[in-house]
Amino acid sequence: MRRVSVVGTSGSGKTTFAGALADRLGVPHIELDATYHQPGWVPLPENDFREAVTTAVAGDSWVIDGNYAVARPIVWGRADTVVWLDLSRTVVMFRIIKRTLWRGLTRRELWNGNRESLRNVFKLDPMKNIIVWAWTTYPDRRRRYADMMQDPRWSNATLVRLRTRAESRRFVGDARRG
Repeated sequence: MRRVSVVGTSGSGKTTFAGALADRLGVPHIELDATYHQPGWVPLPENDFREAVTTAVAGDSWVIDGNYAVARPIVWGRADTVVWLDLSRTVVMFRIIKRTLWRGLTRRELWNGNRESLRNVFKLDPMKNIIVWAWTTYPDRRRRYADMMQDPRWSNATLVRLRTRAESRRFVGDARRG
């Protein structure tokens, strides 16, 4: 296990899990959000994003987290392992609410000077409110990842579905440096 893609709905713990796994394996951790979200939350143009992802996954070893469809063929095509964090909606919503409130209160910088705003918690637009985004996209993401885990296009990778925090901790604990 040297090139791992970590996916899951918003709030599933992708970045935390990917960071822990990368540390355990002794490989770089790449967070796709940090590449995509430029200053002022401006998205990196699609061609530039694909190019940046292609460069990022050219290495021999990495753990990458993110759900960008435009990057999936690039990342999954090079991955030897894809881990889907498929936690319950209750756990996901608890995590996303806690995380969003904490980030808003502390004004913690995420990527490229961007910070979450507490004002967005009161908006119903899923493009502005990550909590609403996580709630509304959860069922579709689950269906989509279940389908992708069965798709023969990704037979190059070992596909792993982790459904609980305990399974996730065990997976990281059992990971071996290559």
